[in-house]
Amino acid sequence: MKLSDILGKDEITVSMEVFPPKTTSDYESIEKAAFGVAALNPSYMSVTYGAGGSTRGNTLNIAAGIQDRYNVTAIAHLTCVGATREGIREELKKMKEAGIENILALRGDRPKDFDGEPFTDYRYASELAADIKKYGDFCVGGACYPEGHPEASSKKEDILNLKKKVDAGCEFLTTQMFFDNNIFYNFLYKVRDAGITVPVVPGIMPITRANQVGNAVRLSGCNVPERFKAIVDRFGDNPAAMQQAGIAYATDQIIDLIANGINNIHVYSMNKPEVAGGILDNLSEIIK
Repeated sequence: MKLSDILGKDEITVSMEVFPPKTTSDYESIEKAAFGVAALNPSYMSVTYGAGGSTRGNTLNIAAGIQDRYNVTAIAHLTCVGATREGIREELKKMKEAGIENILALRGDRPKDFDGEPFTDYRYASELAADIKKYGDFCVGGACYPEGHPEASSKKEDILNLKKKVDAGCEFLTTQMFFDNNIFYNFLYKVRDAGITVPVVPGIMPITRANQVGNAVRLSGCNVPERFKAIVDRFGDNPAAMQQAGIAYATDQIIDLIANGINNIHVYSMNKPEVAGGILDNLSEIIK
């Protein structure tokens, strides 16, 4: 099923993101974790793509397995990093053969150890999205940054670039993580004011370990509210308590979003069925 047939309706959806194994030796354990999340029957699932396409085969295998074994709609990620037009066409052919109908088109981060220029045939996600729409009947999505892309000169420029993605064929957008819902509401207002009407799905990251906070800030530049810093300070040294508090904080964000009319939620599960399950249990009556 295409995401365009799932999103934008007057129904609540909670989707999950998982990542594929980087090496063959990790495949069995990562597959088990990803399929453990799929067994919870989320509305749909997305599967990330390694730097420079390092996990491309595993991304496809995990995404196809999620659909075939659990009947959960899957999104496969594709990035511009190290991608050629010929290579992308080949990947799209494999995805179509595997029954994948949904793709998240991303520029991707510049890998530290990448040999050569990482952006050759595709410099921007909008270019990749346009080619995906050209080469196959896929539902294409894109990423967005509620607090502004780290490389954008201004939030206004970032939203103009986001409009280019949508004009190139992106039918939905998923945000990077944020920990203050007011940031998302403000971003959504600006996006709509810019004429972007596609579904914008907020991405929620349950922080269940203290060291995840620094990684989140480093990767996305997101603001960490004082309220959440207090949680980490109090419970960060107690793994079980920190996990419970992180699940509760993410649940609180999701409930607030739903209460304010945001029906589609995406959770960065980090391949943790127990975390994904805890959130879904907390929302059981709300999303019934």
